[in-house]
Amino acid sequence: MARRRLHLPPAELVARGLRRIREELGVPGEHAPDVLEAAAHARDRRSDRVDLREVPFVTIDPPGSRDLDQAYAAERTDLGYRVRYAIADVAAFVEPGDPIDRASWERAVTLYPPDGRVPLHPAALSEGSASLLEGQDRPAVVWDLRLDDVGEVTSARLEPATVRSRAQLTYVQAQLAIERGDDGALGLLREIGDLREELEIRRGGIHLPLPSQEVSVTDGRYDLEFEVSLPVEEWNAHISLMTGLAAAQGLGDAGVGLLRTLPPAEQRTIDELRRVAKAVGLRWPGSVDYPEFIRSVDPSSAAGAALLTQARAVFRGASYRVFTGELPHNGEHAAIGGHYSHVTAPLRRLCDRFANEILVAQGADVEPPSWAVEALEQLPEAMATGRSLEGNVDRAVIDLLETVLLSCRVGERLRGAVVGHRRDDVIVMLDDPAIVARARGSAELGAEAVVRVESADPDARRAELVVERSG
Repeated sequence: MARRRLHLPPAELVARGLRRIREELGVPGEHAPDVLEAAAHARDRRSDRVDLREVPFVTIDPPGSRDLDQAYAAERTDLGYRVRYAIADVAAFVEPGDPIDRASWERAVTLYPPDGRVPLHPAALSEGSASLLEGQDRPAVVWDLRLDDVGEVTSARLEPATVRSRAQLTYVQAQLAIERGDDGALGLLREIGDLREELEIRRGGIHLPLPSQEVSVTDGRYDLEFEVSLPVEEWNAHISLMTGLAAAQGLGDAGVGLLRTLPPAEQRTIDELRRVAKAVGLRWPGSVDYPEFIRSVDPSSAAGAALLTQARAVFRGASYRVFTGELPHNGEHAAIGGHYSHVTAPLRRLCDRFANEILVAQGADVEPPSWAVEALEQLPEAMATGRSLEGNVDRAVIDLLETVLLSCRVGERLRGAVVGHRRDDVIVMLDDPAIVARARGSAELGAEAVVRVESADPDARRAELVVERSG
């Protein structure tokens, strides 16, 4: 994992800014007493679970995570593979209309500002009785996915079960185990992940391999860094994507459900990307389609970073769509290359609980509960509101930390690459510090540039940079 860690002084300036962000954006505070009380006394309401505690599930998450939604297990079969994917059974603890349910509709998602997460469900549930913690018997809904030797899903079923995770691994721990030659489920994770990536390519799916700006807190100091995913994160993501694709098909069989959708890129967007590629000196033959070209771009180069930054426009327009009857022909997720449903993060995302409950009923060959079906129509609006707040918080936090860091560098000249244009200004990705900033002046897309920090106001979360030279 490529990282550059930067300490942002002073800590109190950051803390004050984070408090202001919470106030300005209306970030929820602590859950109300009745919600906390309900969570503290919530118990598993299901009685029809199969015992899967002998299956060697493991969880793979960022370090320090306590809200563990998924646990993974896999084995090789005569025909290919068997993947079992345990998902936290939130519906078993939440009664429709109870305080926990009502509060979750108001929040829709868990937020992760660096001064403390804002959970969808109270910690007693999301980090306790419903979380798939290591060494604990936990209620779950478990996907039993059978794959052939090329990684295609041949059958999928979801059923309530009791599970016990063998280990809570970080991504680094899982990556090291795989690199040491783990011949069990972790070794198969790489094998299956690679096969699923090939299938994604055939479906026309795509993701942007841009490094992301990540915030962490170490010994009370806030850090901002560019972070590139480890391979195991991509393999693990393919298990979740595979499950979401299978879930959409299951909902189609049930005749009702909620899809996560993304429209195909408009031709004018692709044409503009071709112009960008030409401007930054990247060759894009006419016979090569958009997904294939994106996979060939080196994100570590200035030209590649510029192209991939502009390619984000292709991923606009994601939404949720309710359907009844057959899966809609225009209801696919273009970046995934198929119909897709959110089901793998019910501790952190409201909509997953309802889709899972419909799929549990589908697996048992019974009618889905009316409360789950009736909720579908309200979920797109609730999720859009929660996602909007999530995006606003993330952007405000990054703006704050960038301006705090730049306030210590006023007058300095910094190097970076031009990755975009906005009106009469340019967008520059600085290497040190790890910042993407707007700068006054002109420069060619993909060019190396030197910018001067003229001012930085952490309270306003605004900085002024000027391009001094490029080329």
